[in-house]
Amino acid sequence: MSRRTTSLIAALAAVPLFVALSGCATASSDAGSGGDAGGDETVKIGVVGKGDPQWAPFVEAAAEEGITVELVDFGSYEQPNPALSEGEIDLNQFQHIVYLAEYNNASGSDLTPIGSTAIYPLGLYSKKYDDVKSIPEGETVAVPDDASNQARALNVLQSAGLVELKDGGTAYSDLAQVDEAKSKVKVTALEAALIPTSLPDVAAAIINNDFVEDAGLTFDDAIAQDDPEDAASLPYVNIFAARAEDADNETYLKLVEIFQTDEDVQAGLLESSGDTAVPLQTPVQELVDTLAKVQKDADAKK
Repeated sequence: MSRRTTSLIAALAAVPLFVALSGCATASSDAGSGGDAGGDETVKIGVVGKGDPQWAPFVEAAAEEGITVELVDFGSYEQPNPALSEGEIDLNQFQHIVYLAEYNNASGSDLTPIGSTAIYPLGLYSKKYDDVKSIPEGETVAVPDDASNQARALNVLQSAGLVELKDGGTAYSDLAQVDEAKSKVKVTALEAALIPTSLPDVAAAIINNDFVEDAGLTFDDAIAQDDPEDAASLPYVNIFAARAEDADNETYLKLVEIFQTDEDVQAGLLESSGDTAVPLQTPVQELVDTLAKVQKDADAKK
């Protein structure tokens, strides 16, 4: 998937257009709901970045199990979900739960996660301090000003003990939710692309993955980041998505298992992410529950 994942957040602004966009895949596959794994079936999977190094070994490993995988490569993030809803593909794998929740709410669809792939941690960086505990009380920390990245950034700061959020921390938290009286630092919002050049002017800053190298940093320089074990990180877990009626399809679940356990697939995943991905095997029910919560939070934010 590579660092394309971070661009999903920018694409959230286009969610209302989802229902007007059609997928570019061809007719639906032969894999029907409830099919048996290993039944010499063809499954069409929508992706954004067919050339990423995890996909070739994935297709090969699936073939060894009697499953023919046809990767349908989409040119933009707005296309794979409508294509899945319309039955033009069988699964897709390109998004995290927040993105899927936005799509379902905007389109009235019931796409559902059937397995996790990885999370791409969002990091806190500093030119002045080597660890979070060294940041003095009352200092200023910068976060991105766009809604989706800002919410995630604030959750990272809360997990690091730098702020306390009045709403407890959701995928839709914003600066108004920062409880200044109970927080260690002040928070300011800046345009994501400008944060790297502003880093010397603040105690620390949440920097989007796409801009880390622009700041002369590496991902290893982060002094805090999403904790994959923290429930607050679950909305940002990347997933395989299916139509609700196919949630128990044995062939599809077998494909998730192959992705999560095949060594060559996992090596490709890490390569495509620049070793930033944290592979996950999150229980499906946790993914489903998180999707429901994020969709509810999104409705409440309207």
